[in-house]
Amino acid sequence: MPQENLWSEIESTHDNTVRSKKMALFNTSSTELKHLFISWVAISYAFAIMLAWMELENIGMKRQPTIFEIMGPFIVDLFLISLFTVGISFIIHEMGHKFIAQQYGAWAEFRMSTSMLLLAIFMAWQIGFLFAAPGAVQIFGPHISKNQYGKIAASGPVMNLFLAVVFMPLVGDAGFLGEVGRLGVMINLLFAGFNMLPVSVLDGRKVLAWSPVAYIALFGLILMVGLFSAAMLV
Repeated sequence: MPQENLWSEIESTHDNTVRSKKMALFNTSSTELKHLFISWVAISYAFAIMLAWMELENIGMKRQPTIFEIMGPFIVDLFLISLFTVGISFIIHEMGHKFIAQQYGAWAEFRMSTSMLLLAIFMAWQIGFLFAAPGAVQIFGPHISKNQYGKIAASGPVMNLFLAVVFMPLVGDAGFLGEVGRLGVMINLLFAGFNMLPVSVLDGRKVLAWSPVAYIALFGLILMVGLFSAAMLV
């Protein structure tokens, strides 16, 4: 099928199946908002389960926690912390990709992966490990260049770096906000650093293909903020 016909069909399908509405800075749809909400809740719950594992291990339990222990009273606080750390960090990362892609005239919307979300929850419960690949922003544009794809890719880690800085002032609090701040800083720096690895489908590979100088500068900045944060968190 010719590229023009494929692009026309994609646009037609989108217009006929998704009600788009204008937001402040970009276009979204009811379908995208639903996928984002489900992914936000699911990945946050999986992360809360992982934190529950860690807390149960801290009190000396070496076996796999039961469903009743995972659903214990403290899971509520862990879930709230997760919603405002890993959940928000994931959404802002993906929206960074979406916003820049739309500035280049591309159609860009997030779509969740139901199987990967279920796998994340299952692995968190079974082995206390979180493998998070809940979905991705799908981008369709007939005239997106390699350089533009590189900038689109870089926007995700840049947003995580920005969020790490935003969370830093909360670190000094001794209560709930302090816990949110510490996890927020660590999660966002881990997101940024991991996604900048120049392998497979990760953002770093596209950034490096666009500009080795930009790749080194961004990776170096992530390392610098990480070292500064490590000193704060000690």
